[in-house]
Amino acid sequence: MVLKTTSQKAAVYILFWVLLLLLMCASIVYGYRATTWTMAWDSFTAFNGSNEHLVLRTIRLPRSLIAACVGASLAIAGVLMQTLTKNPLASPGIFGINAGAGLAVVIAVTIFSMGSLQAYTWVSFFGAAIAAVLVYGAGSFGRDGLTPMKLTLAGAAIAAFFSSLTQGLLVLNETALEQVLFWLAGSVQGRKLETLTAVIPYLAAGWLVSVILAAKLNLLAMGDDVAQSLGVKVGKIKVLAALCVIFLSGGAVAVAGPVGFIGIVIPHITRAMVGSDHRWVIPYSGVLGAILLVAADILSRFIIMPQEVPVGVMTAIIGTPFFIFIARKGFNGNE
Repeated sequence: MVLKTTSQKAAVYILFWVLLLLLMCASIVYGYRATTWTMAWDSFTAFNGSNEHLVLRTIRLPRSLIAACVGASLAIAGVLMQTLTKNPLASPGIFGINAGAGLAVVIAVTIFSMGSLQAYTWVSFFGAAIAAVLVYGAGSFGRDGLTPMKLTLAGAAIAAFFSSLTQGLLVLNETALEQVLFWLAGSVQGRKLETLTAVIPYLAAGWLVSVILAAKLNLLAMGDDVAQSLGVKVGKIKVLAALCVIFLSGGAVAVAGPVGFIGIVIPHITRAMVGSDHRWVIPYSGVLGAILLVAADILSRFIIMPQEVPVGVMTAIIGTPFFIFIARKGFNGNE
C-alpha cells in the first residue's frame, strides 16, 4: 500500500494510532491470569485492591507502556542510522549499539554491583556511545573509507565481540547470570513503571529532536555535498542525529534489554508506505515500531503458556526473514 497524498498519510497515521491504543488495551487485558475488559476498566475507575486489579495496574499497564515506548524508540533509531550511514541494513541491533549498551550494563552489575535504575540508564547510554564510535571507526578504516558494506561488517564484528564479552562475564558470575539472563534476551516482562520513568526524558528528547531534524535529514539523504550546498550544517546535523540514536537505543536497552530487528524492519515498511520524506517516515516508524513490539509481547504470552517467550525472541523470528530479504536486495541489487 503506497500512500501518495497528504490526506491519505494523515488518515492512515491516525488509524495506526487507534490500532496501537487497541493493542495496548489488549496487552493490559490478556495474559496468564484471566481478566476481562470490565475488570480492566474497573481497576482504573473503581480500584478495589483485588489480585486482578493489582495485576492490571502494576504489571500489565507498565508492561504495555514500556513495550510501546521501546518499540517506537528502536524504530526511530533505525531510521536515523540508515539515513546517516546510507546503509539499508543499519539498525541498533545489527550495528552493535544494543550489544554495547547491554555489555555496559552487565559490567555494571557483575563488577560494580550496580542496582540503581538511574545508574543503569547512564551506563547503557555510555555503552551505546562506545559501540557507535567503534563501529564508525572500524567502518571508516582502509583505503576506500566508509562504505555500507564495511559498516555492516564492522557492526557485526563489534556486536559479536561485545556479546562474547557479555557471556564471558556472566559465566564468571553466576549471581549476575540469574539477574540479567532474561533481560539480555530482550523482555518487558516484570518491568515496573519506575523503570520507564527513569529513561522517558531521554527517549522523549530523542523523539522530539528526530522530528525537528526531519526536514534536514531529507537533504542529508541526497548526499553531504548537496546538503552542504543547500545550507545544511552537515556536521551539526549528524552529531545531533547520532546523539538521538544513543539516547533512543541506550534508553530502550536500559528498560527492556537488547531487543533486535525492530530498527531494521520498521523503517523499510514505512518507506514502502509513505516514501522517503522523513517528516512522515519518522512519526510513522514510531507508531509502527510501537505496534510491532506490543503485538509481539502479546503473542509471546501464549506460545508456550504458562511460560513466556522473551519478546526479543519474537522480534527475531519476525525480523530475520526481513533481514535476509533486505540484505539480498540491498547488496546484490544496489552495490
